[in-house]
Parts: sequence; C-alpha cells; structure tokens
Amino acid sequence: MPFFNINEMKTKRDKTAPGMAASIAGEFMKVGVMTYEDEIGPPPHFHPNEEQFILVLEGKLRMVLGDEVKNIGPGDLVHIPRNVAHTVRAVNGPARFFTAKHPVGNGELSQDYNLAPNADELKVKLAG
Repeated sequence: MPFFNINEMKTKRDKTAPGMAASIAGEFMKVGVMTYEDEIGPPPHFHPNEEQFILVLEGKLRMVLGDEVKNIGPGDLVHIPRNVAHTVRAVNGPARFFTAKHPVGNGELSQDYNLAPNADELKVKLAG
C-alpha cells in the first residue's frame, strides 16, 4: 500500500544510536522517521554509497556536517552528500526528524553507516 501515517508506523531501535526509527523502503530510496531523546544521537559517521536528506519535525538538533556546526529545528532541511562526516544530537529535549536516503540498498536506514575517521574531533565540535 502506498499510503503511510508516520504516527502509526512501527518503530524499532536504531542500530547506530539509542534512538527509535520507523522506516519504509521503496524501489530506489528509503525513508524514515528518527526520534532521539535529549542529548542522544549517533556517533560521527559517513555514508560512502548514500546521499541523505533530513527534515526536522520536532525539537532541536545540534549538527556537525563536515566543517560546519549548526543548531537546527522544525522546518530545517539538510542535504548530506556521500562521504561527508556528520552527526547530530538532540538538545533541550527530544527531537524527531524525517530522513530520506538513496539508494535503497537492503532498505535498512543504517546500512551504509561507517564510523568517521575523525570521530573524536567531531564529538568535540558537537559538544561545542
């Protein structure tokens, strides 16, 4: 069925961070809704085979994307190119965002997850 309600989708623990994910895979892309509790987010990572977009739905995230550090909130849309190290952390409460990735691969949102070689440096930037 091509119609989904994100509030009714089944959630499961994300493999890369202690957050919750609800996802759907199509023919060429996968999408999901991620929820992180306050101060939670994935370790710094990159996707060599996927590009990604995230759209913040609720709450605030502190984001490191390459050399940039920014606080983002509802309505902010971010493009994450392949091979660019990035991470997010929920700040001042829980945060929820929509994500879309291409290509679909096996349909798992964390399939193309690779720990960033400069993860320690990016963690310091994220803590800001």
